[in-house]
Amino acid sequence: MLATTFGTIIGILEILYINKWFSHNCFSKKILYKSSIYLVIILSLLFIIFLTTNNEMLAAISNKVFWRGMWSFFTDYSFLGILTYLASVILITQFYTEVSESMGTSMLSNFFLGKYYKPVEEERIFMFLDMKSSTQIAEKLGHVIYFEMLQEYFSDLSDPVIDYSGEIYQYAGDEMIISWKLEKGLKNNTCIRCFFAMRESLRDKSSVYKEKYGLVPEFKAGLHCGKVTTGEIGVLKKEIIFTGDVLNTTARIEGLCNNYGVAILVSDSLTKKLDLAPYYKVESVGKNTLRGKDGQFELFTLN
Repeated sequence: MLATTFGTIIGILEILYINKWFSHNCFSKKILYKSSIYLVIILSLLFIIFLTTNNEMLAAISNKVFWRGMWSFFTDYSFLGILTYLASVILITQFYTEVSESMGTSMLSNFFLGKYYKPVEEERIFMFLDMKSSTQIAEKLGHVIYFEMLQEYFSDLSDPVIDYSGEIYQYAGDEMIISWKLEKGLKNNTCIRCFFAMRESLRDKSSVYKEKYGLVPEFKAGLHCGKVTTGEIGVLKKEIIFTGDVLNTTARIEGLCNNYGVAILVSDSLTKKLDLAPYYKVESVGKNTLRGKDGQFELFTLN
């Protein structure tokens, strides 16, 4: 019961306040500051529970003998041992959380489990998402302010990715590559809903962007699905990467958004697998011959 209470209180504080307070601190400072706060919270709650469940102690709180007893308790080797244990557990937990946040939860668990130690073939959905007019924005803001905006932009887009079970595969300049296993991305049109949730996230923050940067960033996206080979690669720096024609095709689909003046393009192969008609207006932009590809692809935009 006590562990559940502590966990609930700390979880609420983490989501609503603490994570936001230190979101702009470096890796080591975030771990140190957050771990210190959690340790203080736990000790404070233990102290309060100890007092409120012991009427004699509560009555003796104004007595100097009581405070000498408390000092002896808090400096006792047994208590210091427990304190060291608690601090170690919190530090390890925070380290894992921050590494997981940096790499992505699924990516970290895949490394631990060795899921892709040997290459695996799987079907995936990819979304290539690119900021509109990024070159002009960078020239207008200057590279330092532009980079700060880019950090905020990717941060605001990340919550919808988490909400819709996406995996952020890579950042490349102002581009974000998001992936889903085929079944997960298709279920309830998750990959498409993620796109519109990301747009909504930026619209909700539009006043903040206008005040800080004088503009609201927008993006365009291309979506496609197909088989990839997934596996660990590298010696000095290990990564889990995807290889397959589907990535090149998705990048080229996203590049055609400007040609048609639309924010999203979806390949015909992915459109056929999704259940879009009841929820979205699906409009074909015609068939295209993608550079380096044989045959034509029909592409669709959604509203």
